[in-house]
Order: sequence, then structure tokens, then C-alpha cells
Amino acid sequence: MSSNIKVGFLQTQPEFGAVEENLSQAKKLWGERKSDLLVLPELFNTGYQFQSLAEARNLSEPIPDGPTTRFLMDWARDAGMAIVAGLAERDGKTLYNSAVIVGPKGFIGKFRKAHIFDSENNFFQPGDLPFTVFDAGFAKIGIMICFDWRFPETARTLALQGADIIAHPSNLVLPDCPQAMITRCLENRVYAVTSDRVGTEKRAPGEALKFIGQSQVVDPDGTVLIRASEDREEAHVVEIDLAKARNKRINSRNDLFADRREDLYRIDGKG
Repeated sequence: MSSNIKVGFLQTQPEFGAVEENLSQAKKLWGERKSDLLVLPELFNTGYQFQSLAEARNLSEPIPDGPTTRFLMDWARDAGMAIVAGLAERDGKTLYNSAVIVGPKGFIGKFRKAHIFDSENNFFQPGDLPFTVFDAGFAKIGIMICFDWRFPETARTLALQGADIIAHPSNLVLPDCPQAMITRCLENRVYAVTSDRVGTEKRAPGEALKFIGQSQVVDPDGTVLIRASEDREEAHVVEIDLAKARNKRINSRNDLFADRREDLYRIDGKG
């Protein structure tokens, strides 16, 4: 069985609060492209900059019973692919910045952003679900959301659980992530698909946010297979070979995971 699959991403510019229009635009932008996995941005259906907790609550949805997850499940079924996408989740009275993974057979799972960035703390609680690798049938897929990239433990935890690919829905404003993800892939010999957005939101006084785009796919050798622009909506698909992610050998004597010195990885050492 071939280990070659196709992965894709959307780089979008959502209109804040226009959920139905944003869903429709995402599907239109993707068009008739074929892929095994599609990754969409963080909060792709709502936009990012909430003005109040009440607004965030109004635009959040239950998972998997909310309209956005149902839309994604229908899309995944019709297209025969897995989709990872970010949205605001409402669980009782608690809100999370979450991502879902769905496939042709329906809902697979969800992840809640672990590391909450800046003003998100006004609306979202830190995720309470463990870092999980989901079996999509054709690949093992881990999920992290935007600012989770800044913490190397995130990618390492997913890689140690056998992730072939890290799906990374994002709304990036810090400039360092595209290059940092190269290191994350080298550290763990995994693929990463970062799906970012573009445009500017000015909904909070004095807090204009410009999103950096540059969605990308990086391979286990740290090669950027495709990187999108900084300012345009785009859709891309690339072919990858999962065998590269499943081989943790660097050379004939070194294995990235077998060579880990867990006996020394502690914080109580004496100089």
C-alpha cells in the first residue's frame, strides 16, 4: 500500500460574524481540488476579534452538534476527505477555542487550544483535553491550534504518540511561526500543515490585528513544500510520503526518539 497521500490547506479572510457566508466562501475557495486531508484556519467561521463575552458566546457552537461541524461533516463525506478546522466551542457555560476533525464517516474528534493567546483570555478557557493523535484511516493526525506552536512540548507530545501529520489551524499575528514550524518538524520528524488567515481586524479600540498569512506545509526534513502569500486568500494541495514521518532515523547510528536521554531530562540538576 502506498504511503503517498495529498494534504491541503485554505488561507481565508473571514468576515467577522458572517458564519454562513464564511462557510460558503471556504468551500468555494477550495473548489474541486482533491485531497486526503484539508486544514482550515482557527476560528475560520466567525473571525477572531470578539468585542464581548456575550458576542463570543453567541457565535460559539456545541461540538459536534453545531451547524459548523455538521457543515464540515457533510463536506468531508461528499469530498471523501478528512477536514480539520477551528471554531469557537460552547460547552455549557464554558467557551473554548477548539478544532474539530471530521472524515467521510463523520465526526472523529476535537481538540481545545491549550495555550491561550493575549485577549483570547477574555473569552476562552484553556483547553482541558489531552493532546491526542486521531486515526483518520490513511494517517495519524495530531492537532494544535495557533499559539500552541510556541511551546515545543506540544509537537513533541503529539509526535511521541505517533502523529504522522500535525494539523495546525491558526490566526497568526506574531511573525516567527512559519520559520519556527520548520524546527518543530525537524525536532520530531513529522509533517505540519499550518492553515492561517489573512486580512486585518479592528474591532477592539487600539488593537488592530494584522494576520500574516504564510500558510504552509513542512516535511520531516524541514523543507517547506509550499508556502502561501502574506495577503491573499489561497488554496493549495501537495503530495507527501508518510514513510518519511514514520522513519525517525537520522543516520545509521542515530534515531531521533531512541536517542532521547529521558534519564537526564529533569529540572533539578545541579551545576
